[in-house]
Amino acid sequence: MPPPIPVFLTPYDPAWPEMAAEYVAGLRVLGSTLVAVHHIGSTSVPGLAAKPIIDLIPVVTNLDELDQKRALVESLGYGWHGELGIAGRRYCALSDGDGNRVAQLHFFAAGSPQIVRHLAFRDYLRAHPKEAQAYEDEKRRARELFPNDSHAYTDTKAAWIERTQAKALHWFADLG
Repeated sequence: MPPPIPVFLTPYDPAWPEMAAEYVAGLRVLGSTLVAVHHIGSTSVPGLAAKPIIDLIPVVTNLDELDQKRALVESLGYGWHGELGIAGRRYCALSDGDGNRVAQLHFFAAGSPQIVRHLAFRDYLRAHPKEAQAYEDEKRRARELFPNDSHAYTDTKAAWIERTQAKALHWFADLG
């Protein structure tokens, strides 16, 4: 697991979707292995304060094919960390010249339930501004408790996320 890093929350930046699009463009080197790419996480929710790290879910045909193209992902500057605690995922992180993480890739094979979980949560927060504000409040609380430990920060807000994800998945399923 990558070492913990300080937690910096910044106000929503309208440039984040453009930044995400640039990272998506780079992933086109994967050719037909790449099925789709989704911008997820807090930087994908307009108005939500976030750690300034772009999270993407690149959906691939299958993980074995992706594994064979690992060098292409690494050639874009991403560190390859394998599953990193989530079965069926390939996690990659990109840092800037100062060592600050700027993007994270959560590769999943098409059909993975992980994809729906992330999209439901994102879309739920986009559609429910009060829930997005509650999430921002929870993030600020976790950051106050653990300003220098990104892992503890993540663990602290996990229960809130799990409760909200359950609501989001029901809401998402009702959309059809």
